[in-house]
Amino acid sequence: MVRKKKVEERENHERWLVSYADFITLLFAFFVVMYALSSINEGKYRILSESLNSAFRNVTDRSAGQIMLMTEGAPPVPVPAPVATAAKAVDEGKLRQREKMRNMAREIMKVLAPLVRQGKVRVLETSRGVSIEINDSILFAPGQARLEPRSIAALQAVAQVLADSNFPITIEGHTDNIPISTPQFPSNWELSAVRATTVLRLFVDSGVSPDRLTAIGYGEQRAVESNDSVEGRARNRRVTILIDSFAPEMPAEVVTELKPEDEAEAGAVRSD
Repeated sequence: MVRKKKVEERENHERWLVSYADFITLLFAFFVVMYALSSINEGKYRILSESLNSAFRNVTDRSAGQIMLMTEGAPPVPVPAPVATAAKAVDEGKLRQREKMRNMAREIMKVLAPLVRQGKVRVLETSRGVSIEINDSILFAPGQARLEPRSIAALQAVAQVLADSNFPITIEGHTDNIPISTPQFPSNWELSAVRATTVLRLFVDSGVSPDRLTAIGYGEQRAVESNDSVEGRARNRRVTILIDSFAPEMPAEVVTELKPEDEAEAGAVRSD
């Protein structure tokens, strides 16, 4: 009896290639999936968007600021978009307010026409509203805060124009840099403030509501020309009436919670 020779199995040293190939395939598939998730297909996105719009029966018309409401068997009905309508109303309100402000400036120019021609009054339109600059030479005697009789009628005419509106009004007093020291006016601060208050009181007596009026004295701190010349100092001595197109905002209190260390520090300051 012939014995079969036992075949020796050879050890396969390349079996690791199978596992490696499987790993590379899985890794490739993983990156393909990640790339697909990170890329947006515009066509599919557009189809999805149109499907949602169709489901809710409306299409947004962004250019016109309206929403087209779709119903079965009926033509689209435009419905005003609330945000666009509110913004449009605000813009129209600002335009009406600006036009009203310009009409007021024209009226003031008319009543002060002789002084405008003489260069004693300037009516300017600013980002805040209308500014009326009146040279103090027609309002007050040097170093005084009592109105000259010839200026009272002109200011009363301005007040009559302002009385019919509801814009806030700020009256500013300005001087040149020549110091003053009298028992009544220790400095230019007092002189400019009292001059502004004098014009304010005349406006109140002429029918302008007091809650719309504010008087401020700036002294020589807000010069519009150099004080090195006679002409520049004359230009700086003025009263400015600012008609503000912006209504004052209501103040809101700042509420914060004090930390224990803040309260301890405040107590230390009080004790000192």
